[in-house]
Amino acid sequence: MPDLDLAFTALGDPVRRALVTRLARGDATVGELAEPFDLTPQAISHHVGVLRRCGLVEQRREGTRRPCRLRADQLTLLGTWIDEQRRTWNDRLDALDQHLTDEEGAR
Repeated sequence: MPDLDLAFTALGDPVRRALVTRLARGDATVGELAEPFDLTPQAISHHVGVLRRCGLVEQRREGTRRPCRLRADQLTLLGTWIDEQRRTWNDRLDALDQHLTDEEGAR
């Protein structure tokens, strides 16, 4: 499982979110990832490194190319954590709503 703190910190940056969105469409090299940005390939490489360290992206060698791939399974784990939090808070809010309704009916 990815380190949640590292992953959410990484995704807090708009460039890294854009990279994740791009990689969701398919593998890409750092050069390809850099194309739509006004950033150097070195800056994009740094962002990719952050995403690699938190487990959201992997990079492999294919001859002279080093394509990056989104680890969708790790992204799914983050989504699962978010869904669990949402369910917990929805349950709490439903219980509060029921309590307030019961109190109103008791008056």
